[in-house]
Amino acid sequence: MTESILVGGVETFSTVDYPEHLAAVVFLQGCPWRCPFCYNTALQPVGVPTNFLWNKFVEFLQTRRGILDAVVFSGGEPLVQNALPEAMRQVRELGYKIGLHTGGYRPEQLKKVLPLADWIGFDIKAPFAADRYDRVTKTSHLSQVLQSLDLILASGKDFECRTTCDPRLLSPADIVIMAETLAAKGVKKYFLQKYRPVESDKTTTESDSDNFFADLSWQEKIKGLFSQFEIRR
Repeated sequence: MTESILVGGVETFSTVDYPEHLAAVVFLQGCPWRCPFCYNTALQPVGVPTNFLWNKFVEFLQTRRGILDAVVFSGGEPLVQNALPEAMRQVRELGYKIGLHTGGYRPEQLKKVLPLADWIGFDIKAPFAADRYDRVTKTSHLSQVLQSLDLILASGKDFECRTTCDPRLLSPADIVIMAETLAAKGVKKYFLQKYRPVESDKTTTESDSDNFFADLSWQEKIKGLFSQFEIRR
């Protein structure tokens, strides 16, 4: 039941979480990964007491029909929660488009919700080698990630891939490898996100993050691989 879905937070108005749409974002609890650059570490555990209730969010959405276009399910990792398909269905019945932010952790759950989603933001963490993915996520789920990407590609749904460029974990050469792999698979939209040092990171500066993009040559090479490519700062 949707009453059992665990909400960690809500953004009532966003222009950036679903491209070209005005959206509300619901952040769901739960994520099996422990990426060092994560800004939403409070959402990683499941069952943390919260004042955010699903039925209250639905009541809010009822008052915003005709004002907002879409609702984005984010996290954490939304695919963790079993009630996600029903929650998406309930939002669709209100007339909203559905966006999903995911890292592809749980392909069997993704298969259930793909028919309900209109757009997906798919997070690519590292080159597709088990040791590299494990280093970033602190888990061993690369096979699930690859299955999820294949499901999205086969679905024909509108989606983008994006990568946070944490200089502690990735180099520009890694990004080129990732971009070439994604393009070969048929990905059309790829976006790079500047890393902003999290509180636990005592070594990386804003300058380090900026310097990641100092050499334009590798960026020009990637640009030609995709119909849409951009660095989000």
